[in-house]
Amino acid sequence: MLRADLDQIDIKILRELQADGRITNVELAARVGISAPPCLRRVRRLEETGIIEGYRTVLNGPMLGLDLVAFCMVGLKHQSDANLKAFSAATTAWPLVRQAWLVNGDSDFLLHCVAENLTTFQNFVIEDLTANEQVDTVRTMLTIRQVKKVGLVDI
Repeated sequence: MLRADLDQIDIKILRELQADGRITNVELAARVGISAPPCLRRVRRLEETGIIEGYRTVLNGPMLGLDLVAFCMVGLKHQSDANLKAFSAATTAWPLVRQAWLVNGDSDFLLHCVAENLTTFQNFVIEDLTANEQVDTVRTMLTIRQVKKVGLVDI
């Protein structure tokens, strides 16, 4: 069940934009079955309400020399609000960390990391991540190959 007040046209718009964020308004309108002016109004409303958070270009990491993708499961020494906030803030300063989630279970954070190579990633883990004063444990998982890549939300 959707929390936002969306009709079928809005859902079609979101699906199309998630598949191709560079689509023109005229083409988008044609694909969802409405004229261009109301389509543009709907897109702007979706942006203003925060349902559409932004538009990005998806880059090919290996073609840019960023061959390593890894995930780090991080356990903190203490799960106080101050420590959780301090570690969250630290992740924003680490360029290798592309996404970070506060999670429950055996770890406190899950970090998605992208690096040039294994040495760069290892240096990050040793010099930055495990050296952080809030960190107790770090478990890493190196990826072998990405087997699925779609938009982050399926509606």
